[in-house]
Amino acid sequence: MFDTHVNLHGETFADDLGDVLTRADAAGVKRMLAICDRLDNFEAIRSIAQAHPGIWCSIGIHPHHSKDFTDLSVDDLVNGAADPNVVAIGETGLDFHYGYSAEGAQINSLRTHVEAARQTGLPLILHTREADDMMGDILEEEFEKGSFVPLLHCYTGGARLAQRGLDLGGFVSVSGILSFKSAREVREVIADVPMDRLILETDCPYLAPVPMRGRRNEPSYLIHVAEALASLKSIPLHDVLKTTTDNAMRLFSRIPN
Repeated sequence: MFDTHVNLHGETFADDLGDVLTRADAAGVKRMLAICDRLDNFEAIRSIAQAHPGIWCSIGIHPHHSKDFTDLSVDDLVNGAADPNVVAIGETGLDFHYGYSAEGAQINSLRTHVEAARQTGLPLILHTREADDMMGDILEEEFEKGSFVPLLHCYTGGARLAQRGLDLGGFVSVSGILSFKSAREVREVIADVPMDRLILETDCPYLAPVPMRGRRNEPSYLIHVAEALASLKSIPLHDVLKTTTDNAMRLFSRIPN
């Protein structure tokens, strides 16, 4: 399996990261993508990738933190992405639920990330909350300037944005939310996404899947996300594991086979 969105830096895993990675390997998670949320965390995240075969990383600024990096340039991202351990741009996006950063700061940061993805050819990891229509509009507008590959990560949005992303050649990532009893609308949307565009993630340490709800999430729990997707699609678990891993390797094409 390939856990395409892990947050391994910081205090949450500081005391037992080695044990977490050992459990992940034992559970069949052989590749992970460590996500950058702030440029001032990039060195710590890249160090994790450099120290552990099978872990790669991204470079980017989460929309919550866009207010802290208003001088972000395309070159900041492109230069960081020159490291072969970096296989994606982001996560970036729009989050109007919490409003930690102003709308304008989020939009400017998103467009900067898009241009970096365009220049590097790396996929663009997108976080969207309560911003479906604006996200779709910006992606389509930017795509007309030059192509890039969007990844709608930890997807909980509506069917329309999912389809707009797919129409641009994008991918959709599912997390433990797919297993939540309350996530009926998410399952309805994911049911219509073709299997050849779906990948798996834990988004650990957040969003532990059923039956691990209430615990700190970790990559070894990815199998439960796969089980939820297999149940939803009514296909064998081993088919889900193979297809989603193949999809992830196709998407993050800088990673050697």
